[in-house]
Amino acid sequence: MRTQSTTRPADASGVLALGGDLPVNRLGYGAMQLTGPGVWGEPRDPDEAVRVLRRAVELGVTFIDTADAYGPFVNERLIRRALHPYPADLVIATKGGAERPGPDDWRSNGRPEFLRERLELSLRRLGVDRIDLYQLHRIDPAVPLAEQLGALAELRQEGKIRHLGLSEVTVEQLKEARTHVDIVSVQNLFNLANRSAEDVLDYAESENIAFIPWFPMATGELARPGGPLDAASRSHGASPAQLALAWLLRRSPVMLPIPGTSRTAHLEENVDAALVRLDDEAYASLTAVG
Repeated sequence: MRTQSTTRPADASGVLALGGDLPVNRLGYGAMQLTGPGVWGEPRDPDEAVRVLRRAVELGVTFIDTADAYGPFVNERLIRRALHPYPADLVIATKGGAERPGPDDWRSNGRPEFLRERLELSLRRLGVDRIDLYQLHRIDPAVPLAEQLGALAELRQEGKIRHLGLSEVTVEQLKEARTHVDIVSVQNLFNLANRSAEDVLDYAESENIAFIPWFPMATGELARPGGPLDAASRSHGASPAQLALAWLLRRSPVMLPIPGTSRTAHLEENVDAALVRLDDEAYASLTAVG
């Protein structure tokens, strides 16, 4: 069921306060797709990429997720080109701790000197003095976690980071990390069809830690013609992707989905998911088919 349309549909997703003091609308935007194939190089259509970012803000998106490894470096520069000077309510979260030798090649690097260098470069590319949410892209198994987080904690003490987050971790890793530094968010693979990180989500909710699901609309076989999401789409007047996002928003109050796209029309469809309201029966039905 869809609520009345609005010029800022993302406002309807509700508000989540990162770290208790940084409010954002709960339907954000993931900028990774605004790069070339393999998350490498410039976008095919740079002007459309700029339009997508500006349109996201117009639609009420107040949380944009990026990383220095997207491009690499392309994504952050593009965000600055499109949106700087930034609206007062816009939070740009970026990540560090991954090297990119080539397309689709990702390698963790948690050495303290590398993390410091990447943070400094992200500040310059984004044109800010402080990163509101800086996330460790992956925990590097070759470097003690205390050293990785210690480097980021020092940067926070220097005023260059406001809040810290983690990406793709287990509950045990998240608990260990919190013995070293405050963690306000965790970003794991999670969607209607893949709930392998449900234990991380449950722990995050119990501790009021934001949970940022990446790949949030992976509906796959569920959305095939005649499939369960296809049928639900017709009965609810919403697309399968919108239903998948609406399910995430209903699943937990700490959920902060970041659907990504490189096309303005697709962006508008995604953000309109905030207007879709699932009643108890519809939510239970979708939960059962996932």
